[in-house]
Amino acid sequence: MDELLGGHLRMLREAAATGRLPGRAELDDCRAAGALAAERGASVRALVEAALAMAESVSPTPLPALRRTVSALMEGYENAQRAALRQEEAARREFVHDLLQGRADRLAERAEHFGLRLAETYVVAVARPAARAATASTAAPGDGGLAGEAEGTARRIEDALVARFGSHNVLVAVRDGTLVCVAPGSLTVANGEFTHHVRQTFAPGWRVGLGRAHRGPGGVVTSYREGANAIELGDRLGLRAPVLKAADLLVFPVLLRDRAAIEDLVTSVLSPLLAGRGGPEPLLATLEAVFASQGNQTAAARRLGVSTRAVTYRLERIRRLTGFSPDEPTQRFTLETAVLGARLLDWPAHPLR
Repeated sequence: MDELLGGHLRMLREAAATGRLPGRAELDDCRAAGALAAERGASVRALVEAALAMAESVSPTPLPALRRTVSALMEGYENAQRAALRQEEAARREFVHDLLQGRADRLAERAEHFGLRLAETYVVAVARPAARAATASTAAPGDGGLAGEAEGTARRIEDALVARFGSHNVLVAVRDGTLVCVAPGSLTVANGEFTHHVRQTFAPGWRVGLGRAHRGPGGVVTSYREGANAIELGDRLGLRAPVLKAADLLVFPVLLRDRAAIEDLVTSVLSPLLAGRGGPEPLLATLEAVFASQGNQTAAARRLGVSTRAVTYRLERIRRLTGFSPDEPTQRFTLETAVLGARLLDWPAHPLR
């Protein structure tokens, strides 16, 4: 520390002898010394204590000069700390981008720095605030749906998870307007904890998509895409649950894989509903409510906010128009698959060819 503060001591001695305060160039030297102390890992307390100890050897102690030099030392130290933090955050953002894009450039080596061992199995949770907008606590412009303080929000949630699970277990970051949490597949409770903090942070309407557990860097990418796709499917299907698991939605990518087949199913089974009075939407909503209520028409009526008689009438109308009844097991499966396909394809808002 004596090596760093030699200029500080000379300034104090000169001030004591002449009464002259340090000039701009001398204060810049102090700032440089403070920055170097930060880069070498010295604490700000140790820096200030060393500067004050040197001042004790100067008589009389030039207090105005001492105040200026110590202030410059601390300013240089803090500037270096902020610069290091910005560099770390930039490296972190770049790593997260490369990790979730599957770019392999020194990925395993860089992952260790951020607490991940990529040979393990990982699950990725993706959280999206309501309407892709953050709450008032993150109200300034920022990354996609998250705003201004998004990085700070991610860091606070990560700090809470690290405090519970350790620094080599979780990574929380901002990605494409969402919060992303990467955690070991064996640490299933981490996803619940992440969801808890999301619930505390964002206004109602938030959603979390959970990918499945996969191994290695490619597995992280796959799990991330599954989590993001789960949220998208939830929106398209009108699902109410705030937490959506990719494992529970595996049938939908299968349906979409053969688009021609699902379009044919929707057209063949549901197009007669276009002739229904009031259009097909009330009839589709009735089928969805009945399927969600396991065929219980009373429960479906409560879900829709209509009378049980109205549900019964609509189901009879569907049977007459389509020839399919949800009361018959095989026909129920065909109807339910067709309704799911219609929601996935946004039919009838977007007519099929």
